Amino acid sequence: MKKITFTCAAALSMIILSSCGASGNDEIVLRIANSEEYIDYGFWDDDEAIELDGGTVMGERPMINDFEDWFYEQYGKKVRVEYSTYGSNEEMYNMISMGDVFDMVCPSDYMIMKLMEEDALVPLSDEFFDEDIEENYYINGVSPYISKMFDFLRINDESIGKYSAGYMWGNMGIVYNPEGVDEEDTAHWEMLNDPKYFKRVTMKDGVRDSYIVAANILNRELIESGEFLNREDYYGALTDVLNDTSQETVDKIESVLTDMRNNCYSLENDSGKADIITGKVLANMQWSGDAVYTILECEEEGVTLCYRVPEEGSNLWFDGWVMMKDGLSGDPDKQLAAEAFINFLSRPDNVVRNMCWIGYTSAISGGDDPLIGEYLEYCYGAEDECEEDELTDYDISYFFGEEYILETTEDMAKGVLFAAYPDEETLGRCVIMRDFTREENDRIMRMWTNIRCFSLW
Repeated sequence: MKKITFTCAAALSMIILSSCGASGNDEIVLRIANSEEYIDYGFWDDDEAIELDGGTVMGERPMINDFEDWFYEQYGKKVRVEYSTYGSNEEMYNMISMGDVFDMVCPSDYMIMKLMEEDALVPLSDEFFDEDIEENYYINGVSPYISKMFDFLRINDESIGKYSAGYMWGNMGIVYNPEGVDEEDTAHWEMLNDPKYFKRVTMKDGVRDSYIVAANILNRELIESGEFLNREDYYGALTDVLNDTSQETVDKIESVLTDMRNNCYSLENDSGKADIITGKVLANMQWSGDAVYTILECEEEGVTLCYRVPEEGSNLWFDGWVMMKDGLSGDPDKQLAAEAFINFLSRPDNVVRNMCWIGYTSAISGGDDPLIGEYLEYCYGAEDECEEDELTDYDISYFFGEEYILETTEDMAKGVLFAAYPDEETLGRCVIMRDFTREENDRIMRMWTNIRCFSLW
């Protein structure tokens, strides 16, 4: 996998400027807000083109501009995208609460649930789910695994899949340097508290990310017991345990996180990638997409890193596109354009473009189109010159909904490939954190303030 680099601010300004101008009476204006650097900004160099059996994938222009042209060709209507970015789910929510109006946003699972509870979303249309429509790339290409998870998550007996379409997904694990870390230590989250790694590990500067790690440490004996593992409702029970936000549990979580904060080199959301690359730390709590980036960057320096999801459990997250009720205001043309935007991003060549640029894993497997499978081979397949004892078969059939076994190397299977596409057994113990109520959020944020101010004590 290649990460394309250029001046993001300049590229984004080009996207915005290209969308400016007077709006004609027949022009649809689609206001979209998305996380920073979370879509292909285009302007690839010629040598960055991805040559696959199914065709060449190339981001010559920003994805937004390509969508505007495609929409006109498909529907005979002009659309102008006004594109904005935000730094986090909470920032996006605050923007909306303060009066910013968007037609579409791309929040994470728990924020989707929050917006559903507030009746802020428009459900996706029946036409959007019609598999007989050729341009419905989403429903014809979404991974069966992702589709199942979106149906599993429900608010007021409605699945989030009725209101959102998956974009990117991943989990939380530990990136580590096997030259300085005992592999057996990475089997459990407690390594972040282990004095053996004093000031050589990092933790996330985010309450939800660190909370679920601490919850696994706190409940390890319970969730690894035979009785718990053999429960018929294991996944639901694990979800409940790791989402417990009672005052008693929060107090215990604070104690765990205080020890972790004392042992860690830093609280971080971005610097941990550089710290492990430069050797300041040996391991860090890491999102899977950033793990991919970190492993590949170190690979260029001749350093092999690994990625592991500890045995007790972890976080599973999804980002998905939703349509805002206040923005669409019942306008059928806007809803047509919004759903077409999701489908355009879900077209396999555009899925490859976005995965290559962003570095995270798409919710789209491609259905009958083999291009995404070819891209995995391009990124993670074993080279012809690999020795037989270096090779291993990696099963990603759960994601594609049919047999897909990739011949790769042991390093890939323990590193970048595992980070991008965890095996099915690992995902069986990764749960989604629910949206917190106001009371729960206040309780947890008071605790987190104590952790973040730890260095001032």
